[in-house]
Amino acid sequence: MMKQLRRAMLVGILALGVVACGGDGETDAAPKAEGGDVEGEVLVFAAASLTDAFGDIKTAFEEDNPDAEVQLNFGGSSALREQILSGAPADVFASANESNMADVVDADEVAGEPQVFVTNELQIAVPAGNPGKVKGLDAFANDDLLIGLCAVEVPCGDFAREALEGVGVEPAIDTNEPDVRALLTKIGSDELDAGIVYVTDVTSAGDRVEGIDIPADDNVVAKYPIAQLAGAPNGDGAKSFKEFVLSGEGQQILTGYGFGTP
Repeated sequence: MMKQLRRAMLVGILALGVVACGGDGETDAAPKAEGGDVEGEVLVFAAASLTDAFGDIKTAFEEDNPDAEVQLNFGGSSALREQILSGAPADVFASANESNMADVVDADEVAGEPQVFVTNELQIAVPAGNPGKVKGLDAFANDDLLIGLCAVEVPCGDFAREALEGVGVEPAIDTNEPDVRALLTKIGSDELDAGIVYVTDVTSAGDRVEGIDIPADDNVVAKYPIAQLAGAPNGDGAKSFKEFVLSGEGQQILTGYGFGTP
């Protein structure tokens, strides 16, 4: 019911925006998605940090395309890249960084050009109440705390290490998690004192997790590209899903979850 209410509100906002921009018909708004023509299964491989937002996008896309069914496969972008390069069937790839997408492009597995569709920033995540009394990135060098990061090659892990290196902190890592949602789960379950995730993940965790901001000068901005895959089993579905993500409605859903615009 809440998702239907949110969708109705988004559609209303978009409709008002179209009316307000009337006249010569030329605006800077995101393109409008055309729906209703897609049939069959659409296989979408997406970064774990997109889990909640893409869940709503799936619902909205299927409402516009009643004969389509979106199958979402979430994970670390590097793991998804390897699945694609190993021949796993997929129509769309949405990565949390550009380097994993570049590897897929270099392997001639992408149709057309990938497009950056959102941005994200890092945030320190701690359990509710902050039992470790973490205040900033310096805490990640404290051997007395239980510290977690995403694994190397997973975008949130690479970005976190980049941020820590930038402030001269050698992290005392107790666990390297396969994706950002696995890390967030351990933090929310009080298994860790702190970790570095995305702003959007802290928001999604509700009152189980608290976020501690990283100063802008020390933060890292993640750019998320999306692409239709060259071997897409459902080429029309892949093209339409990508267009929906880039459309005004898709962007409204994503920014509603805290993602930034490209």
